[in-house]
Amino acid sequence: MRQLILELQPETPPGLDNFVAGSNGEVLTGIAAWLEPGNREPSLFLWGESGAGKTHLLRASGGLYCDGAADPDLSFLGENPEETCPLHAIDNVEALSPAGQIALFNLFNRQRATGKRLLTAASRPPQQLVLREDLRTRLGSGLIYRLQPLTDAEKIDALMAQATARGLRLPQEALDYLLLRAPRDMRSLSALIAALDRYSLEHKRAITLPLLREVLHGPDLNPTP
Repeated sequence: MRQLILELQPETPPGLDNFVAGSNGEVLTGIAAWLEPGNREPSLFLWGESGAGKTHLLRASGGLYCDGAADPDLSFLGENPEETCPLHAIDNVEALSPAGQIALFNLFNRQRATGKRLLTAASRPPQQLVLREDLRTRLGSGLIYRLQPLTDAEKIDALMAQATARGLRLPQEALDYLLLRAPRDMRSLSALIAALDRYSLEHKRAITLPLLREVLHGPDLNPTP
């Protein structure tokens, strides 16, 4: 997919209101309730396969976000004292190094002792993660929610709703092509809808399968269907 897709339209910041829930309505309600100021549950753990929406929800939480895959030692903790942050959101905890696991264990204890909170996410539930036992126990002691990936039908419904909100008409063949050839996570698909909107306006053309191919592959390419 061309870089143009991400450059055509500024990304909408992740929020609970623009999360496509699908069958995850109960999870979304639970997270919203947990984020309320009066909630005293110290930790919440999200798990689910890649593309299910974990990162979106962690970033939407308003907490201090860190990706364990990008910072496996959680070195950012030394630059951001916990006492100034009521909520930490740590993504991809399964990727943490031994030092990062110790740092997360200590952070969990400090957050709980001071009435602050910790939001974490991984691809599997805590008991299945290859982490030190005391950290697995901590992560499994709070609220745990599983995020289910959207079905193709749910993705199509969401894309149609986004297109309708923009005044766009997406032919069925374009939707089918998107699900076959484009990244399948909703963040990328939503960015594509925004790119299609901008590109079709700039070129004064209706959205058709050839135009979609131009946005995905560039006008100089002619991929086979």
